[in-house]
Amino acid sequence: MEQRSGSAEGDGTVVGPDPDARWLALLMHAAFFLLLGASLTRFLMRHPGEARTPWIIALSITLAVLYLLGPVLGSRPTPRRVAWLGVLVAVWMVLVVLAPSFAWCAVPLFYTGLRILPPRAALALVALLTAFVVAAQLRLATGFDPNLVLAPPAVAAVATAVFVHMQRQAVRQRELAARQRELIDDLLRTRRELAATERREGTLAERQRLSMEIHDTLAQGLSSQQMLLQAADRTWDADPEAARHHVRTATGIAERNLAEARRFVHDLAPADLAEGGGLEAALHALAARETAQAEGTLTVRCHVEGTPYAPLPDRVQSALLRIAQGALANVREHADATAAGLTLTHLGDRVVLDIGDNGRGFTPEPGAPRTTGAVRGHGLPAMRARVHQLGGTLTIESAPGEGTVLSAGIPLITPQDPAEGPMTTEDPT
Repeated sequence: MEQRSGSAEGDGTVVGPDPDARWLALLMHAAFFLLLGASLTRFLMRHPGEARTPWIIALSITLAVLYLLGPVLGSRPTPRRVAWLGVLVAVWMVLVVLAPSFAWCAVPLFYTGLRILPPRAALALVALLTAFVVAAQLRLATGFDPNLVLAPPAVAAVATAVFVHMQRQAVRQRELAARQRELIDDLLRTRRELAATERREGTLAERQRLSMEIHDTLAQGLSSQQMLLQAADRTWDADPEAARHHVRTATGIAERNLAEARRFVHDLAPADLAEGGGLEAALHALAARETAQAEGTLTVRCHVEGTPYAPLPDRVQSALLRIAQGALANVREHADATAAGLTLTHLGDRVVLDIGDNGRGFTPEPGAPRTTGAVRGHGLPAMRARVHQLGGTLTIESAPGEGTVLSAGIPLITPQDPAEGPMTTEDPT
């Protein structure tokens, strides 16, 4: 017979069989048949040939068969199983009345009743069985013996207390296991939610990166090509040579955009940086290219101050180059300037890129701080995002008729430990 499953409150929760309860049940089954066989053997040895002997044998066999039917009826306290227990106890009582030596079979019946019946009914059954045991012992005794009256109730009380304690311990263990399973399920669910959140954040970050790369490379190049082709269209009849020059310049920009697109697809560094020479050479090349494309309407100069203690991290070089590209695109399209300058300053623990022009300037929106003010162009949000990702600041100073200066400062010391020195790797973490 299996240990009854379910919570202590009777909520119907099904749990797995308890290995300790299974071994205890097997021990009780073996004890029952051993006691039954010993009681029958004692009776046959002491009362051979009596008229009640066939009845004793028949009732013993009936009691054994009934006991074997227990596992067939299942382990839950169903009405059919309760009825089976009642018949089993009734047959045992008849046997005890006919042969008091069968009283020792009460111990396994205690265990069966405590497992099947509710607490109060089980205690009542234990009291009834104990009374029959006391009466049987007194019948077998030649005189009154206090031990025969007090010992069986004491043994029954101890056995009941031990069993109830074990049952409560098993219930607490099952409840603890259930809570642990709930905690594990919560932990797994939390990990899945965290993983999903990280995937969403990664997707958003990648989308932001893609939008910034597209704006700073392909969109800027396409804008320049559009302006050059429009200029070529306007001068095609009046000055074919100038028109062809605009077309050739647009073709060069298209070739450069194609190289940027290929590197962008493969997630490589900007083309200017990939050509070697680092950020300084890339900024000089950018200034020369912008000057050539402007055809005399805009002159861009590049100046470098200071010497870095160590090569700038790749991500810092890429960010500053993209910021310079975006800022010069704004100058070309919106500032109506004739001169612009790129100044890269190495300050030991910090690198600063200033982009200034002598254009018409603008007035920041009222109430907007100078470091985050809303200004012209679509590239400023991308510039600000690039700088903030590296822990830097973006400052814009402008006034109508006085030009504009955009300054991007990026620290080269990790925020975790300023004493570690300048960043020398692409990712300090």
